[in-house]
Amino acid sequence: MAAQQRPEVGPGGAHDDVAAAEVCDPRPPSRWESDVDVWQWDAREDCEVRQILDRIADKWSLLAIALLDRRVMRFTELKREIDGISQRMLSRTLRQLERDGIVERTVYPTVPPRVDYALTEMGRSLHATTKALVVWTEAHQERIAAARSAYDEREASLQDL
Repeated sequence: MAAQQRPEVGPGGAHDDVAAAEVCDPRPPSRWESDVDVWQWDAREDCEVRQILDRIADKWSLLAIALLDRRVMRFTELKREIDGISQRMLSRTLRQLERDGIVERTVYPTVPPRVDYALTEMGRSLHATTKALVVWTEAHQERIAAARSAYDEREASLQDL
């Protein structure tokens, strides 16, 4: 079977079919590889990918996933560690993550009941993916802060007009 050929991404971020060299990549193309495909799934509210991203990419889910990557935790431990989350929101977040197969909940038949939460194999792979986003954020936080300040100054000067 011949390797798939894909154009390199040009300096503007778009595929430049005329100037770009062809790159040999043995992997089959991802269903969402091109910017056009990403836009298509993002535009449809009923798209399953968008629904999953909405659930796993919110701040509470990401924080719970990061904590559970360290160790198995109880509900009260998670509540104590996630600053600002309500009991109701933590419960909802954990239920959604459990439903999606990211978190597993283990109930022990003790008095009082003991419930542990842990990442599944899929949850651990998701955490590895989100770590890259955190690393990127840490590497760029000063530039983002500078861009925000510059934007706020421009907006303030427009308000003065």
